[in-house]
Amino acid sequence: MPHTLTRRRAAAVLTAAALVLPLAACGGQDDSGTDAGGGSGAAKSGAPAAKLTVLAAASLTDVFKTAGAAYEKEHPGTKVTFSFAGSQELAAQVGQGAPADAIVTADTRTMDGLRADTGTPTVIAKNRLVIATAKGNPDGVGSLKDLADPGLKVVLAAPEVPVGRYSRQVLDAQKVTVRPVSEEPNVRAVLSKVELGEADAGIVYRTDAATATGKVDSVPIPDAQNAIASYPAATLKTSGNSDAAKAFVTWLSGPEAQTILQGAGFQKP
Repeated sequence: MPHTLTRRRAAAVLTAAALVLPLAACGGQDDSGTDAGGGSGAAKSGAPAAKLTVLAAASLTDVFKTAGAAYEKEHPGTKVTFSFAGSQELAAQVGQGAPADAIVTADTRTMDGLRADTGTPTVIAKNRLVIATAKGNPDGVGSLKDLADPGLKVVLAAPEVPVGRYSRQVLDAQKVTVRPVSEEPNVRAVLSKVELGEADAGIVYRTDAATATGKVDSVPIPDAQNAIASYPAATLKTSGNSDAAKAFVTWLSGPEAQTILQGAGFQKP
């Protein structure tokens, strides 16, 4: 008789456990990081967990990969995916309804054109131009005026690209006429042409030239002849993660993100 009771008690315990386990599984987080039991799934910082898509200027490619990893570490449950392109391409994507949560451009003009599609933008960084040349600067480029040499193959970004517009602005101010061998869709394409030897020189952002140290040389442009590029960030009104998007854009102006940006050569906003 005691053995029979023991077996019955054991069976009852196993049955109860089988019922409790599925309920415990249902009380966890779903794939989106939202607590299925009614919690927010928020990170320790209070920012809601989410899968964010951020459209970002090509010149932010390297630094934003670092910043994104830092943000995800600080905000468990959040995944940040970046789509990098020229600012004009990003604006076109927004106009076409591309699904995204935030945008960061390399100029205020492009962001101003998106006023109906974004929240209030905040400038998170600034940048300056340099002349990128082949490693060792074999053509002896020393200034903007040298780019007028008809024997020099110079590549610029297209006029509708922020860095292309800045480039023409500084060249025009110095009354330097350049006939580029190609006009590229973003700053990384300009840098690539110089890296590959398809151009002798090109105008890029200082931070982009820094990513190719050892592959290209960088000729500084004096401040009095230079242009300052501003990088505004804003949430997109079509975002399905508006609170999380606002938290990320706010974080970009905070101390951790600013340390990462300035460490990569960007200037204070």
